[in-house]
Order: sequence, then structure tokens, then C-alpha cells
Amino acid sequence: MTQKIIMLVEDNPDDEELTLLALEKNRILNEVVVARDGAEALEMFYGDGPDTFSARGTMPAVVLLDLNLPKVSGLEVLQRIRREASTRMLPVVILTSSKEDKDLIESYAHGCNSYVRKPVDFEAFVQATRELGFYWLLLNEAPPRTP
Repeated sequence: MTQKIIMLVEDNPDDEELTLLALEKNRILNEVVVARDGAEALEMFYGDGPDTFSARGTMPAVVLLDLNLPKVSGLEVLQRIRREASTRMLPVVILTSSKEDKDLIESYAHGCNSYVRKPVDFEAFVQATRELGFYWLLLNEAPPRTP
């Protein structure tokens, strides 16, 4: 069985490092593919270069998507993921520091599977990451991949 990949779409280097550290602290050793803006994330999904998911022959098990991204916003990335047949069923978890209700509402309206506000406290963030990893990588039954 192939190890499940986590895709992290995060432009803040500190939040990226905290997320990777929290995953490691929780012994979630899955490969993490990082996109640092929305355009890079879309290129990984739909481009034709060597660093794309199609070139790898696999899709991530879960996408951890920040909303406030440069170039292409997280909501636009989510909308594109839901529009394309190859990615429509991918679990997308919004992982954001936004406290705006409109972001929460728009994220669900555009098809996110979960919305998690990043806790400010590192230990709370580690706990949230543990629960995300446990649920999305171990408990959740993903739909079969369509060719």
C-alpha cells in the first residue's frame, strides 16, 4: 500500500514550519508536499511538469489549504478543485487563521470538507494537527480514485 500524501498549501513560512513540526511531533510521517501560493498549488494539480501529481501518478489523501494566499486565493483554489473531475472528490481542509464568518461560510459553500482555525498556542496546534491526521489519514474512507 502506498503511503498517503498530505498537501499543505501555505504561504507563511512560520506556519509551514509549525505545521510540519506538529506533524512530526505527532509521528505523522507521511510525505508532505508544500505549495507556497495558490498558483503553485494549481500547477501541482493541473500542470504538466515533473512536480505535478499526474507525473507522480498519485493524488494527496488530504489538502490542508490556507485561505489568504498570494497569486490565487485559497477559495479560488478550492473552487477549481471542486470544478475538475480529477480532483472533485479530494478531501480539502481549510486550515486558516481567519476569524471571519464570511470565510467560513464561503469555504463550505464552495465545498470544503472541514474548516479549522489555527490555534495560536503551539500545544493546541499540535493537538489539532494530531486529530486532523488521525481522522483524514486513518479513519476517513476516501472515495475510489477515478481514472
